[in-house]
Amino acid sequence: MKHTESEWPMHVSLKRIEKLVGRWTSVSWELDQILPATHEAPENSKIVLLELHKDERASYRLNLDMDNAMLYIVCDELEDGTWVPAMISADQNVAAGCLEGDTPVLNLPMPKALACWIEAFITRHGEVEICAHRRKHVNRRKNEGPSANRILSRAANER
Repeated sequence: MKHTESEWPMHVSLKRIEKLVGRWTSVSWELDQILPATHEAPENSKIVLLELHKDERASYRLNLDMDNAMLYIVCDELEDGTWVPAMISADQNVAAGCLEGDTPVLNLPMPKALACWIEAFITRHGEVEICAHRRKHVNRRKNEGPSANRILSRAANER
């Protein structure tokens, strides 16, 4: 399977790690392998799509601009505790939303080829302005803004 402008299928395999903690066994899951679907499928792997969406371009840009751009593998947890890879995303908001809903997420450093592909996607569809949601009417350095003005006017009235 080859990738397209917005989809890149990957073989993803996870491994179960058992550790003895005191006299109890603790189970965790780790990424075993992730390979483009053009390669031969590793044993026990599943094909999962890394799909890009136009409305997530600002999040992709933030991720790519970080020193350590990441990919997030969202997993389904079966009744027996087994994790199965379900989705791959380059949007940290998707990963955070899944974690808030108790959905398992693994992360890994983003391979350079995928970073270039995502960069091309953003370039092709245009940059999106990233809004920081700052209160622009408040300037704490100059002690200006609604709170500071109220305190200053109260002090002037007391004189």
